[in-house]
Amino acid sequence: MASMQTGATTSAWSPVRIAALAVGLVFLIVGVLGFIPGITDNYDSMTFAGHHSDAHLFGVFNVSILHNIVHLLFGVAGLLAARAGAAARSYLLIGGVIYLALWVYGVVVDEASEANFVPLNNADNWLHLGLGLGMVVLGALLPRLTAPRQHPTGYAHR
Repeated sequence: MASMQTGATTSAWSPVRIAALAVGLVFLIVGVLGFIPGITDNYDSMTFAGHHSDAHLFGVFNVSILHNIVHLLFGVAGLLAARAGAAARSYLLIGGVIYLALWVYGVVVDEASEANFVPLNNADNWLHLGLGLGMVVLGALLPRLTAPRQHPTGYAHR
């Protein structure tokens, strides 16, 4: 006998949950890699925060201890958000908006300025633009792929 599925929760891995999990894992990996000498060039010049940090992840992206911690926190947030579809969508949308704001900040603030506390360089700015746009697009489009489909009578098929 079919049962009414209105408001039922599921443990199925929807595309939006998978995306939040994947993005979270990438942030965690990048956060850890930022603390590994060799993967991060000029590791001994890394500062807690500020534009004086001359450490570069993969020799390209300017990082500091604070920058790496932010990546780790975004990673943990992604893993936690992936537990539910609505949370995953919010993580992707809000996280994407935060990264777009960080892109604007990086474009506006001079790299040598004391206001560049994260620190950010041109490569970081382009990455933040791509991350922000990608996360917003995933958060906006993926939930539409997982809308519950019900039989015209209101009963779900088993």
